[in-house]
Order: sequence, then structure tokens, then C-alpha cells
Amino acid sequence: QVQLVESGGGLVQAGGSLRVSCAASGRTFSSGGMAWFRQAPGKEREFVSGISKFGSTLLADSVKGRFTISRDNAKNTVSLQMNSLKPDDTAVYYCAARSTYTGVILTTPHGYDYWGQGTRVTVSS
Repeated sequence: QVQLVESGGGLVQAGGSLRVSCAASGRTFSSGGMAWFRQAPGKEREFVSGISKFGSTLLADSVKGRFTISRDNAKNTVSLQMNSLKPDDTAVYYCAARSTYTGVILTTPHGYDYWGQGTRVTVSS
């Protein structure tokens, strides 16, 4: 019912910027929340940022002040602008979507029903 496709990953030097985007299809997009997670080698998938149906946002402490999430329901897109990138930001970044409404932005993978394949972000020193 819902498919998510990430894009925009790549190699960037520390201190640089990168924007990853998620293209979604399906009616669920505007009904639930969206989020970005990331997973580095040997680590668990962790919450990066989330955005609600109406545009309220939440960022993990590790990226607060550097990353910005945005959503365009009409265009079915969610983007994550990443500035001042650090080597420890290196990970595969995943877009996630929730099929049902919730008033709070969920920060665990269990809260999301749909996932993209991920886009790899590598930050060099």
C-alpha cells in the first residue's frame, strides 16, 4: 500500500552538507507520521528525526542544531537536510512511515509500518 524510496546519499567531507529525500506512494502518507532512522555498521537502528502529520518535528539530541526535517504531504516527500556533518553521522539512512495516526512522534522502529531500502551516507574526516 505504501512504498518509500530514499535518495540523496553519498560521500561528503566532515563539515559539509547533504540532503536525503524520501519519495512515498500511497494514501497512508498523509495519515501518519514519518521519520528518519540510521544504522551504522555494528550498531542498532537509531532514531534521527521525525515529523507528524501536521508538521511538528523532533530531532535526536545527537543531530539537533545540525539536521532539519521537512515534509510535503501534497508531493508525498520527506527530506532531511544535514549540515555540519561528522564522521559519526556515517550510516545508512532509512525513511519510515506509520500507517495510523498518533499525536506523538514515535522514536522507535516498532512505531513504523513501512520502510525504504535506505540510502548510504559516508562522512570522511
